Amino acid sequence: MQAEIITIGDEILIGQIIDTNSAFIAKQLNKIGIDVYQISSIEDEKTHILNAFEEASKRSNIIIITGGLGPTKDDITKHAFCEYFNDELVLDQKVLDHVENIFKKYVNTPILEANRSQAWIPSQAITLHNEYGTAPGMWFEKNGVVYISMPGVPYEMKSILTEQAMPRLQDRFKTPYIIHKTVLTYGLGESAIAERIEDWENQLPPYIKLAYLPSLGRVRLRLSARGEDEAELKSGLKNAIESLNRIIGDIIKGYEDEQTLEERIAEAFIVKGQTLVTAESCTGGRLAAKFTEIPGASSYFKGSVVSYATSAKNDVLKIPKELIEKYSVVSSEITEAMAIKAKAMFNSDFAIATTGNAGPTKGDSDAEIGTVFIAISTPEETQVHEFQFGKHRERVTQKAVNKALELIYEVISKN
Repeated sequence: MQAEIITIGDEILIGQIIDTNSAFIAKQLNKIGIDVYQISSIEDEKTHILNAFEEASKRSNIIIITGGLGPTKDDITKHAFCEYFNDELVLDQKVLDHVENIFKKYVNTPILEANRSQAWIPSQAITLHNEYGTAPGMWFEKNGVVYISMPGVPYEMKSILTEQAMPRLQDRFKTPYIIHKTVLTYGLGESAIAERIEDWENQLPPYIKLAYLPSLGRVRLRLSARGEDEAELKSGLKNAIESLNRIIGDIIKGYEDEQTLEERIAEAFIVKGQTLVTAESCTGGRLAAKFTEIPGASSYFKGSVVSYATSAKNDVLKIPKELIEKYSVVSSEITEAMAIKAKAMFNSDFAIATTGNAGPTKGDSDAEIGTVFIAISTPEETQVHEFQFGKHRERVTQKAVNKALELIYEVISKN
């Protein structure tokens, strides 16, 4: 089975918003054995929409469309469907009741005819209920091809896809099983890992494929098993990962489908009843954001100081000016002081501190661009690690975040 995703909206084409819908849709389809053949973005213009439908129907069995279903004149997807299917709009009373109920319960302004027009649907469409909005999803079939149209608002689209469209797709098509397992590794690059696991990779059964997904400071290894026998796939994946652990268990920090590294860190702190704070300079609060994204973070994460400017290190963290002048802001000594001061300020058990020169200029430091210091302060000691992460600003900061997560996990998991 092959699917195609079409996103409709000028706002995507001009870079005003990022298309996150396609990534979510593709992931959901892959879970039920449907491959995405192509993803396209087109403008809100009828000729382009009709051409996209026609071209996609020659390539794919399933075409999923998002966007262009709003109540304003620039949203023309429903009218394009009517022309494509030689159809007409008819009133769906259930949709109208839903729209009026939303305005009655949640909207302070009066309902307009434009809002009521959301209930006019192509007569050939099967309506897919939109629990959270006024524009319903629609299901069409033509010459054996399924067309699914959904709003572009992400939370509305996700609800319609998972609760309405996906069950219908599974009933409509017989698909193979596809099972993914993604191994999270930290500390080695893609090439070094490939060399260590070459023999293991060559011995994988034919129904299991390996993909390397490198990012800054970590590499994800995605194993994908595809076939008709679900039990065989699960058993094969289990055996492959067990043997992989025997080879590179020292750099495996978890599995993406189970827990992120941040979640494993949180769990370790909560189980041990210990606390953590951060003092961030070059990472600018990104570490704190990683921790606070996880529900329940307040049970172990006490807070953060983003002492980005040199003056903040002195005024907020109370690091003596003399120490800063002697060693400069990007140094082992200042990073160590930041961790110790932050730990004391919050009365915490552990602290992470980051300083570095991410570029594009050196700023208040003489350190080379790409130089990063990360300090981990425990109840017993404070250790500082120095790294060189290159000259690209985003690369430096993201690698610093991933390395800091790796370091604190190693410490708390052994403490």
